[in-house]
Amino acid sequence: MAIVRFADQKLFRNPWADFERMRRELDALFQGGGPEASGRGAVFPALNVSEDPAHLYVRAEIPGVAASEVEISIEGDTLTIRGERQTCKAEEKCSYHRREIECGRFSRAITLPTKVQVDKVEAKAADGIITITLPKAEAVKPKQIKVNVG
Repeated sequence: MAIVRFADQKLFRNPWADFERMRRELDALFQGGGPEASGRGAVFPALNVSEDPAHLYVRAEIPGVAASEVEISIEGDTLTIRGERQTCKAEEKCSYHRREIECGRFSRAITLPTKVQVDKVEAKAADGIITITLPKAEAVKPKQIKVNVG
């Protein structure tokens, strides 16, 4: 006679497992990833957002996009990067065997994690990456308070 473990996954399915999987996929979707983040239909441009005590930094991968074709704007706490990746004129008459490089308009908006000094924001492009430097607002910068003795 075979002994069957009570918690054998094949016999007793967790009724909440599908909800947990769906929650993880929705979390990934709202974090900018999602089921298609690694393939066709992935979010473009890919971004890294980092910070130090004085600045936020947003780095956007935009290979094949001229800096003059990129528009960066801030409205409230939302940073938006828009642009267009042009097709090569020679490619327009081609017949493709495989096409993974998307062309056309793109727009990406993110909510900034803290207030910034909008009038001091700078953007630089180099090697297919735009780096946006956003100085934090004075109210959110950490301040050292000296303790006086006496």
